[in-house]
Amino acid sequence: MGFSNDSSYNIGLTETFCYESVSGSCKKFARPFSLQFFMFFLLGLIIVLTMSGNLLVITSIAHFKQLHTSTNYLILSLAMCDFLLGAFVMPCSAVRSVTGCWYMGDFLCKLHTSTDIMLSTSSIFHLSFISVDRYFAVCDPLMYRTLINSAAVLIMLTISWLVPAIFAYGLIFSGLNVKGSEDFFEAHVQCFGGCPVFFSRAAAVVSSTFSFFIPSLIILSIYLKIYVVARHQARSIKDMTQKFQMPKENKVSSVSRQQERRGAKTLAIVVGVFLICWAPFFLSNIIGPFIGYSIPKMLTDATVWFGYLNSAFNPMVYAFLYTWFRKALRIIICGEIFHRNSCRLQLH
Repeated sequence: MGFSNDSSYNIGLTETFCYESVSGSCKKFARPFSLQFFMFFLLGLIIVLTMSGNLLVITSIAHFKQLHTSTNYLILSLAMCDFLLGAFVMPCSAVRSVTGCWYMGDFLCKLHTSTDIMLSTSSIFHLSFISVDRYFAVCDPLMYRTLINSAAVLIMLTISWLVPAIFAYGLIFSGLNVKGSEDFFEAHVQCFGGCPVFFSRAAAVVSSTFSFFIPSLIILSIYLKIYVVARHQARSIKDMTQKFQMPKENKVSSVSRQQERRGAKTLAIVVGVFLICWAPFFLSNIIGPFIGYSIPKMLTDATVWFGYLNSAFNPMVYAFLYTWFRKALRIIICGEIFHRNSCRLQLH
């Protein structure tokens, strides 16, 4: 996401201009070639990892019929969101972060910023609904398939994409993000050849609260409840197995509940990674307007890219914690995915 501003840069770098012959041009970093190469290599590596990892998740869930479950459809949509972020947003952000300039015009700047905000917000909306899905799976398993059906999943996916899109594109293209601070924006931020993402105090509070703080509070509350219920269930199962010889069908049910709890813990780790990655950025975003936009631009860029790392980390979390993903990954890499009826292979 790009809730940053171009009003402050670190001192010590030689500066030129994005357009030398244009009055009012933005300043450009004249970094040594070796530094630019290193930065492009590092940011490019993040982009490649983001796209390839999420593409593997998309391929796995879309191809194998056993993975066509409500939770996995939400994970599939989340992976698509992260893939789009890596494919269309991060490359442009990389050029802007390294050079300090934007060469594609005002309209594409607004389009890029809106898409950035939309996809980043959509990610946390997906994680919110995944936590709701896990809540019913663990805490109310008897009603799970009744409540989390195809229609419910479709509603979740629609909200996860549509609401962030309306919020992001409406906010940027209407100019509400600068409302109340227009004079400061025009005097200290706006320049030719740049793509500053500026937020007034009110806009920063509203956008950060909507995109991060309220959903994060909801997610943490749900997973805390899941943790308490899962511990209680585990204790109850342990007591029952110690007192009675459980019938076969109860053992199967017990294994199923244990799998659900493991899935909840895995998704909790995914959410934890998300919060750790994005918290620094949103904290700086909401604090910046109240301290005169004095946070250095380079530090803001660093928090943005730290947030982008979440999109690269999610597939890695799946690979380490989900046995089905490890098996699917092996099948895809070995080319077995092209074998007849490979979509019906059992992964867990």
